[in-house]
Amino acid sequence: MKAYDETDLALSFQALGADYDVRVPILLSDGTRSLGRLEEGKMALAGGKLGAKPTSVFFPQMDLVFQQKGTNVRMQAPPSKPLMVVGLTAQDADCLAFLDRFFSTNFKDDLYRQKRMNSAVVVLSGKCGRDGEMLRLSSGNCDLELVFDGDRYLALAHSQTGKAMAEKMKGGLETDEISLGRLQRESKALPDDELKLLQRASSLLLDNKVPEDFWVDISNRCIACTACNLACPTCNCFDVFDWKCGDSCVNRYRLWDSCQLDGFMREASGHNPMGTEALRTRRRIHHKLAADVIRWGQMGCFLCGRCDEVCPTGIGIKAVSREMVEKYG
Repeated sequence: MKAYDETDLALSFQALGADYDVRVPILLSDGTRSLGRLEEGKMALAGGKLGAKPTSVFFPQMDLVFQQKGTNVRMQAPPSKPLMVVGLTAQDADCLAFLDRFFSTNFKDDLYRQKRMNSAVVVLSGKCGRDGEMLRLSSGNCDLELVFDGDRYLALAHSQTGKAMAEKMKGGLETDEISLGRLQRESKALPDDELKLLQRASSLLLDNKVPEDFWVDISNRCIACTACNLACPTCNCFDVFDWKCGDSCVNRYRLWDSCQLDGFMREASGHNPMGTEALRTRRRIHHKLAADVIRWGQMGCFLCGRCDEVCPTGIGIKAVSREMVEKYG
C-alpha cells in the first residue's frame, strides 16, 4: 500500500487525465469548495463534504436529451472521455449507488448511464473533514479510496478500475497497514445516533403513527425554496421541456423538479393530488424514509446532512425526524 501527499495526488490526477475527464474539489474565491477541473482552481481535498449535490456530475441540473432539426434528430452524444470524480464522502458513494439502482432498474436511463459508464469514483475519508474531523471510511462501493491519516493519503483500490488507476499514480511512499487499521477502528467507533434516529422515524411512518396535523405544522414553516431537493444527492425527479433554438430547430431538455413545488404533480386537467403544502412536505420525508424502504429495501437518505444545512427554516430531514420521534415515538 502507498501513501501520497497532495502534490503526489495532483500529479497523479494530471496523469490520469489522459484517460479520464477528471473532476476534483477546487477552492473557490469565497473559500468554499466545488467540483471542477484541475486547471480551474487550486485543488483542495480536505474540508469534508462538498456543499453542492455531488451526484450532479452524472445527473446534471439541466441535461440536453436531443436536438431536432426538421426531420433529423440527434441524441446527446456520450462524453468524449469517461468521468473520474474525486471528493465524494462515504455517504455520497452510498447515494451514488442508490442512484445507480434507480436509473438502471426497469427502465434504463441512457442519459445517466452514458455518463456513469466506465467512470471512476474516488472517495475521501479519514481525518480530512472540516477542521480535521474524522470522515467515515467507505463500504468499498467506489473504485479508489484515499484515507487521510493526518499526514498523507493511503490509497485503497476497491475495484479493477481502482487498481488500474493506482498503478498509474505518481510518487507515493510504501507504508504498512498499521495506520489504516487504526483509522478503520476510529471509523467504526463513530457515533450512530443519527442513523438510529432516522430508523426510528422510518418505523413511525411505516406504521402510520404520524398524524396529518404534524405535516401541516411542518409545512407552515416551508417557503418552497427547494434548497433541500437541489442539495440532496438522491433526489432524482425531473421535468422535460422543449426550447426553440432556431427555424425548424428544437432542443429537448430535462431539468430537476421539486416535490415542494405546486406544479410538481399537477395534471393536465388541473387536478393536483399533491395540491397542499402539507401533502408535499409529507411526501418529501415519507418518500425518503418509508416509500423507498418499501420499494428498494433501504432508506433514500444516507445522512449526508446537506438538506439540514441549507434549509433556511430548519426542516431538513434530520430535524423533522427528531421532532417526529420526540412527539410520537
